[in-house]
Amino acid sequence: MPFVDPERYMGLWYEIAAYPIRSQEDCVGATATYTLKDNGDVEVFNQCFKDTLDGDEKSITGKAWIVDAETNAKLKVQFFWPFAADYWVIDLDDEGYEYAVVGHPNREYLWILNREPQMDEVLYETVLEGITESGYDLAPLVKSVQPEG
Repeated sequence: MPFVDPERYMGLWYEIAAYPIRSQEDCVGATATYTLKDNGDVEVFNQCFKDTLDGDEKSITGKAWIVDAETNAKLKVQFFWPFAADYWVIDLDDEGYEYAVVGHPNREYLWILNREPQMDEVLYETVLEGITESGYDLAPLVKSVQPEG
């Protein structure tokens, strides 16, 4: 697990690829915006568009909090009380915070996030190698539709 500087992690992230989840089955152009609150919690704003990049906006706001102060890489995220899910940053561009890989301890969920809508293909392949080394199956991973850079 990488060490995560919460302040550097904040801001807009584009979903480059993900394991499909029911709540996003008709989503394209998915993004997540993280905002650090005064109390140390993180506001999470997820947004996407229905079917096409010109489609109706779908969004949800939730919160997250760090549960592993040693690395700051393990969080809980909550959109509906009382349910909270694990959010683990399993890979991170620790120099520029340009990409992140978010997983789950049971490996049922996976997201590749990037600061830009498109990720360099060589970098993408390198990230996939790391994901495989972390024990995740690449078969369910689906590339996300994003606007051209």
